Amino acid sequence: MRWITQHASMVTIWLQLCTTMVCSQAAWGQAGGPANVLVVVNDASPVSRSIGEYYARRRSIPSDHVCHIRTEAVENIERDVYTRNVARPITGCLQRGALAEQILYIVTTMGVPLKIDGSDGMSGDMASVDSELTLLYGDIRAAKAGAKPHALNGPLKNPMFGRLGAAFTHAEFPMYLVTRLAAYDLAGVKNLIDQALLARNQGKFVIDMKSKTNEEGNDWLRKAAQSLPADRVIFDESEMVLYDQTDVIGFASWGSNDPNRHERFVNFKWLPGSIATEFVSTNARTFERPPNDWTIAPWAAGSGKWWKGSPQTLTADYLSDGATAATGHVDEPFLVLTPHPEYLLPAYFTGRNLAESFYLSIQGLSWQNVVIGDPLMTLAK
Repeated sequence: MRWITQHASMVTIWLQLCTTMVCSQAAWGQAGGPANVLVVVNDASPVSRSIGEYYARRRSIPSDHVCHIRTEAVENIERDVYTRNVARPITGCLQRGALAEQILYIVTTMGVPLKIDGSDGMSGDMASVDSELTLLYGDIRAAKAGAKPHALNGPLKNPMFGRLGAAFTHAEFPMYLVTRLAAYDLAGVKNLIDQALLARNQGKFVIDMKSKTNEEGNDWLRKAAQSLPADRVIFDESEMVLYDQTDVIGFASWGSNDPNRHERFVNFKWLPGSIATEFVSTNARTFERPPNDWTIAPWAAGSGKWWKGSPQTLTADYLSDGATAATGHVDEPFLVLTPHPEYLLPAYFTGRNLAESFYLSIQGLSWQNVVIGDPLMTLAK
């Protein structure tokens, strides 16, 4: 599979052209709003129903934009269950309401299955439910034309990756942007929704490199720091891990893949609208809360240190710690297919909404990625 290589110079030029919020919005046009959101609720899950109702009310989502499915309220499902109980009824909601073109963002809720089981590796068919749903738009169009749906093996190229100045439209990008409202409990999800409505462009972007390595991820972190105003960035290249930072609006790091990271929580004081991303393989493997005495560990520590199949950091911990949104992976994505902070952070800083910012930074679809948060959240206020 061929991937388009993007360069930091493009980010720098784009930021020079769009140094104010007004300019940046003009560069890509008006983002979508509540009328462009479809909320997916699993009627078999009381927490999913509660989240859907709360989000729809707080964001004024039209009632016919709430899509009800019914499937077992478990995190992992088989491919045939996904097709029958998730993809097919959501497709029905989009077609019955003639919403297929109007909808830009699909929001799944905790209680909707998280991961589709299957084979692993770069040619495997395992994927997150949310990443698979991004391709429903193309599948609907293919069905109308009598063509086959998308291929299942391996990641498919995200046409939006790195296109910082392009407006998100179906004509330009034939896909949906899918985010999830999830946390350890209902109260945590409600807090994410409430905090998203309070987002403002303030605070610091904390960028923490892993020392003594030549891996690409460090280059992406450095480029991200260089692409933001110097007075808004805390950038660390030392062996020290950054803990206890205040007024944090964005965070990017190696998480538990930094050998010097030993604490489960970074203990930041997060601002409303704050986002977090890290280069970690299994951080969205579950949204079931670990025991209070569990903490991260190296793989070499053995399975006695694992929680739900891994010793690595958890996306839900950043949300529990106070971040408003975060990203993660249900299984091994490989480094190149994790979110690229050199696209994510400047896009979010200059006013792109959460969904667009994250999908601008993710190279692959039908893959392991999960984006947690309100897709409409933006700092453009």
